[in-house]
Amino acid sequence: MPSGATPFDADAVSPAQRLEVLLEELAELVGQRNTIDGRIVDIVAELERDELCGATGARSIAALVAWKTGVTPNNADTVVAVARRAEDFPLCVEGLREGRLSLDQVGVIAGGAADGSDAHYAELAAVATVTQLPTAVKLEPRPEPEPTPEAEPEPKRSFRKEVHADSTTYRITLPRDEAATVDAAMQSHHDALIAAWKRDHEDGDQASEHAPPFPNTVDAFMGLVESGWDADVAARPHGQHTTVVVHVDLDRDGEKPVAALHLGPVLSDEERRYLTCDATCEVWFERHGQPIGAGRSARTVNRRLRRALEHRDRCCAVPGCGATRGLHAHHIRHWEDGGPTELDNLVMLCPYHHRLHHKGGITITGPAHQLTVTDATGRELHPGSLARPPTTPPPDVPPYRGPTGERADWWWYTPFQPEPPPSPN
Repeated sequence: MPSGATPFDADAVSPAQRLEVLLEELAELVGQRNTIDGRIVDIVAELERDELCGATGARSIAALVAWKTGVTPNNADTVVAVARRAEDFPLCVEGLREGRLSLDQVGVIAGGAADGSDAHYAELAAVATVTQLPTAVKLEPRPEPEPTPEAEPEPKRSFRKEVHADSTTYRITLPRDEAATVDAAMQSHHDALIAAWKRDHEDGDQASEHAPPFPNTVDAFMGLVESGWDADVAARPHGQHTTVVVHVDLDRDGEKPVAALHLGPVLSDEERRYLTCDATCEVWFERHGQPIGAGRSARTVNRRLRRALEHRDRCCAVPGCGATRGLHAHHIRHWEDGGPTELDNLVMLCPYHHRLHHKGGITITGPAHQLTVTDATGRELHPGSLARPPTTPPPDVPPYRGPTGERADWWWYTPFQPEPPPSPN
C-alpha cells in the first residue's frame, strides 16, 4: 500500500488519468478499511459474548469501543449494533470482512432490518448507498398492530413503595391529566440534562469508557425531585436538603463501626463512605443501642474550598470523563480515616465515578497533583485511544467498488417480505 499521495507529472498525465489513478487507490484503501472494520466487529462481538469488558470498569460495550478505538459514540454504536446481529446477517457481515460492503452500510441493515432478510440486503447493499438503505428498510411491511381494547375507566390515584434488599421500587398511578403534567416536567428536566451533557462532551473524539452515561428518565425524575426539594428548602430553611443522618454504633469490640440511616437500613462500608464524603453530616454516636452524643453537623468541604477546587480541576478527575456539572468533592484519603479536608487531598468527581470508586470499580490515589486512577484489575487509566502505527501488512482484498450512485426509483423496488406467521390451526 502506498505510504503517501501518488506522484504525478502534471505535464505528462491528463486530469482524467490522475482522477482514475487516485480513485483506484481510494478503492483499494476503502476495501482494506472495510476488512479492518469487519475484524473490529468480530473482536467486539467476542468481548461482549464472553463479558470481557467488565474487568475494565466500562459501563457499556459501546463506551469501551468509543474509548479504545478513538471513534465517536455514534460510530461505536454502529460497531456494536453490527456485532450484536452478526449471526442474523452472516452474508452482510461476510461482505464487510471481504471489503465489499462498508461498516455504515451493514450498520443500517443491522439497525432496523427484519430477521431473515440477510440475502435480500446483501444483494441490495452491493449497489445501494448508505442514504438509500434506510429507505429500503422503512419500506418493509410491518406487522399489523393489535386492536386496542375499549377504554377503561381511569384508575384511582395511588402511591406504593416496595423496599428490597438493595433497592426500592415506587409505583405511582395518576389520572391522565396529572400524568401529562408529570411527563411534561420530566421531559423539561430531561432536555436540560441532555443539553448539559452535550456541552460537557462537545468533542466527540474524547469519548471514553469512563464518561458519565447519557441522561435517562431516571436522572430526569431525580432532577425533578431535587428541584422541588430545593424550592422547599428555600421556603423552609429547616428542611435540610443534603443532610445525611447516620447512627454509628461504637460498641463493636474494635471492629469497624456499623452505620445506619435514620429510620432506615444498615449501610455497607461503601455506602457509608460515599454518603459522608461530601455532604452535610449529622452523626449520632451510640453505645449498647443508646445515643451518647451527636457529632458535627457541617459540610465537610466549605464553599470557599469548593470554589478553589472547581477552579483547579474544572472537570471530573477520571481520565476521559470531562463532566463539569454536579461534581462531588472527593477525599482521596477518606474523611473518616483522618484524611484532611485540603486541596491536596481533594479531587472533583462526577456522581457516576464517585459512586463507582466507593463501590470498588475504580481506585483513586494521590496526592491530587499526582493523581493515579486505576480500574478494578489495577491497570492505570489514561485518556486517548489505542491507535498506533501498524506493524502488519494491510489486508489483501479486492478494491471496494461501492454503490452505483444511481438515483433510486422506489416505485420499482420490491421490499423484503417477511415470512407470514404460522397459522394457529
